[in-house]
Amino acid sequence: MEKAVMKPRQDKEGDPPPDTGDNKTGKDEYAVIRMYAAREQIYPREIQGRFASLRWLCVFLTQLVFYGLPWINWNERQAVLFDLASRKFYLFGLVLWPQDFIWLAALLIICAFSLFLFTAVAGRVWCGYSCPQTVYTEIFMWIERRIEGNRSARMRLDRQPWSFDKLWRKSAKHLAWGAVALWTGISFVGYFSPIRDLLPEISGFALGPWESFWILFYGFATYGNAGWMREQVCKYMCPYARFQSAMFDRDSLIITYDVARGEPRMPAAKAAKLDTGARAGDCIDCTMCVQVCPTGIDIRQGLQYMCIGCAACVDACDSVMDKIKRPRGLIRYSTENAVEQGFSTAEIRRRLVRPRILIYGAILGAVIALFAGSLWVRTPLKLDVIRDRGSMGREVEEGIIENVYRLQIINTDERGHRYLVRAKGLAGLSVDPATPIEVAATQTVSVPVRVRAPHGAGEVGSNKIRIELEAEDQPALNVSEKAVFLVPRR
Repeated sequence: MEKAVMKPRQDKEGDPPPDTGDNKTGKDEYAVIRMYAAREQIYPREIQGRFASLRWLCVFLTQLVFYGLPWINWNERQAVLFDLASRKFYLFGLVLWPQDFIWLAALLIICAFSLFLFTAVAGRVWCGYSCPQTVYTEIFMWIERRIEGNRSARMRLDRQPWSFDKLWRKSAKHLAWGAVALWTGISFVGYFSPIRDLLPEISGFALGPWESFWILFYGFATYGNAGWMREQVCKYMCPYARFQSAMFDRDSLIITYDVARGEPRMPAAKAAKLDTGARAGDCIDCTMCVQVCPTGIDIRQGLQYMCIGCAACVDACDSVMDKIKRPRGLIRYSTENAVEQGFSTAEIRRRLVRPRILIYGAILGAVIALFAGSLWVRTPLKLDVIRDRGSMGREVEEGIIENVYRLQIINTDERGHRYLVRAKGLAGLSVDPATPIEVAATQTVSVPVRVRAPHGAGEVGSNKIRIELEAEDQPALNVSEKAVFLVPRR
């Protein structure tokens, strides 16, 4: 998409623009601003190195967790399951209900502040190593290289006309991409619908409409983003690339090019012919750093928002430096201050501990401590007391005052329990029925109860009481709720 702007100014309507001496042709000129640049196909070169190994380790670990968690059992059920139909979230031994939304909010806050902290310390490490877009792009590019060949082979294959060899390679690649994307969609839905029930339903063509929709939707998104759009997602769709600069400062670790050491860049053969006293930089202008970049940028032009911090250019440059017998680190993880002022590694580490990092770390530590502490003291039992509004306090036999309540008991424990119900707050309070109420594991029951008090036990009008619930087999498992006991006028 293009937009023409900045038409030369005219003093009056119909007058020619003023002659500044710059317009040699005498024609009006327009500046064209491209709102969106047409995509140029990027063919990233495969590279080996310490950061490439670290990136593949992250790919392996993240996918081991994503694909493996739905298959782990816990207490004869799926360990991680977000059962939206029953409104229960199972996380290993933890069962969360809609009333536990506060823990979800705390978890999101922890993720947000972790992202702020990691970005302030080491730039876009999340984007470069663990972001799903990066992970699946790496997987899809690995498949592409195995079927179509290395960078040069892929470029030749795309330029040549269609043939049997090109057809089968392209078809095999997209089939493999589709298989990975489809299994990714199935695994994703397996977090919301038990995966051991999901697979037989798929094989028996008995899958429900919503499961079918989300499997295809998530699979198509994976196929499109990792197979076709790739760097376009990072450049134009991801909001993190746009506001990351607000989290950086001059002491944040980023991918940097040492200009003082690398410039003036020139091929090694040309540098060897320089006159005595002339200097050539360590950069031999091999463009390997550009060829391995998954977003196609040139890091030698400085930090750019398209840089995802994957360090592929670091591995590429280090391998070239090894070949030409120069020190590593022409492109490296460093800070702007360190590159400009020549800080040592110890000085870089010392300056990483600064007010911004301490504030992020303190907030993150406090939220994690509160989150863990609240889960530790959490009681796997919830009680809601609802007065029967159709029946006010009434006098029954022998002057006894009776109020009716409905107890909603939620047992979030993995075991069933029998609960005793008691009422406190007025002398002589009793509960009918007095027998224990049985609630199965992770179930909810609604039980009507009658609370009675002898005549004269309370004042006319409303009286505050508490209704208590206690597990018969585990007295430490108890909860109480406030209620109002109404005493009518005689």
